[in-house]
Amino acid sequence: MIHSVYLVDDDEAVRKALALLLSTVGITTKGFADPQAFLAEVPKLAPGCLILDIRMPAISGLKLQERLAAQGINWPTIVISGHGDIEACRRAFHNGAVDFLPKPVDEQDLIDAIQRGQEALTRTLDRRAEQAETLALLAALTPREREVLDRIAEGFTTRQIAEGLGLSPRTVDSHRAAIGAKLGTVSQAEMTRLWLEGRETP
Repeated sequence: MIHSVYLVDDDEAVRKALALLLSTVGITTKGFADPQAFLAEVPKLAPGCLILDIRMPAISGLKLQERLAAQGINWPTIVISGHGDIEACRRAFHNGAVDFLPKPVDEQDLIDAIQRGQEALTRTLDRRAEQAETLALLAALTPREREVLDRIAEGFTTRQIAEGLGLSPRTVDSHRAAIGAKLGTVSQAEMTRLWLEGRETP
C-alpha cells in the first residue's frame, strides 16, 4: 500500500521540487508551509510519512516531531536540513526518524527513505488492525468466559479451573467450547496468543 507523504518546509521551491520528484514514482505529496498549518490539519489526515525541515520559524522540525509524538502520532519521519549537526541528527533519530538527510537532498536517498517509512507504516497499521480485531473478539466473551480464558492462558487444566472458580468440570468444558466458538479457535496456544495480545494493547 502506498501512503501519502506530508512535506512540512517553509521553502516553497523545495516543496514544489520534492512533490514533483515524488510524483514521478507514484507518491502523492501534500505540502505545508509551516508546522502550525500541518498541526491544524493532522486530525483530518490519514496516516502517512512525514518529511520535515529542521529550521522553520516559530516551531522547528524537531519540535514538531516531538509534539506529534506527545499526541501519539508516530508516523515515519524523514528529517531534512541545510544546517544539520550531530546533536540535531541525534535528536531526530531519538524521536524515531527514519532518516536524516542534508539539503540539497539526494533524490535516490529520499525515495529509499520514504520506501522504508512506507513499509514501517504498513506494518504498524496492519498490527493495529489485528489488535482491534482481537479486542473485538475478546469483548464478545462474558465475564465468566473471560475468567476461564484467563486461567486457560495461565496453563491451568479443566479440573484446576473448575476448582478455582467453584464450577463443575463439565461447566468449564462448556465455557471452553463457547470461548472457542467466539475466538474462532479451540487451540490453547492460539487462545493464549489472543489473550496476550489483548493484554498488550493500550
